[in-house]
Amino acid sequence: MGRDLQPASPSGSPRLRGVDPLSLVGLLAALALWEACGRFFAVPAYVLPVPSRIATTLVQRWSVIAPEALVTLGEILCGFAVGAGLGLVTALAMSRWRALERLLGPLLVVSQALPVFAIAPVLVVWFGFGLASKVAMATVIIFFPVAANALDGLRRTDPGLVELARLYGASPRQTLFLIRGPAALPAVATGLRIAAAAAPIGAVVGEWVGSSAGLGLLILHANARSQTDMVFAALAVLAALSVTLWTIVDRLLRRLVRWAPDTLDHAAPGAAA
Repeated sequence: MGRDLQPASPSGSPRLRGVDPLSLVGLLAALALWEACGRFFAVPAYVLPVPSRIATTLVQRWSVIAPEALVTLGEILCGFAVGAGLGLVTALAMSRWRALERLLGPLLVVSQALPVFAIAPVLVVWFGFGLASKVAMATVIIFFPVAANALDGLRRTDPGLVELARLYGASPRQTLFLIRGPAALPAVATGLRIAAAAAPIGAVVGEWVGSSAGLGLLILHANARSQTDMVFAALAVLAALSVTLWTIVDRLLRRLVRWAPDTLDHAAPGAAA
């Protein structure tokens, strides 16, 4: 009976929380099928290079790709930090003052109705071709999911607990940090995971519109020269950066929100799209 009362680990076995074997098999099978079809149908490399050619290009041109990847990584991390920080602060302010929520709520919704590519040129005009415009682009993309999820979590705090804290003389700050904040953490975690998946999109879109460095610019130049293998090599590095950031954020959040693992499992990494 003692064994039956032992709680299950919320995050599952540490071994199984690494690379999912089934996902790895699916990825390898897709790459093998891609390689086989490319060679069997003799698809030109400038149309669709096979994975082996992309890997060769990645190794041979790494000295070119790596500096651009570092630029994009810096933009992604800065954009994630700024966008997530502004989203959390805005959610806290809107939950504290309802008038502010009524004022900013419609503006947040309207901001999500604008196409990203329509905003990017304006941000380049405002902030220039450097880091600032890419950070601004990433911030625009990830601000709403973080703010919306955090605000929803703060709203869903049990009113009984808040009232009990008030009766015991807790200040608004104590209520926030001891009751409302912890109760909202699962929703905040969901927003941050979405932001981690969306931040690279903002950085690359900004590089496409106007930049002097980065993977987005490298992709544009390679595509203009019909160097499709270089395009795919840069995309592979960008995908690796995105997956790494998302995985790190996911692992940190699972350690922080141990009591609600199901909430994190329901948030798909591509939910921002």
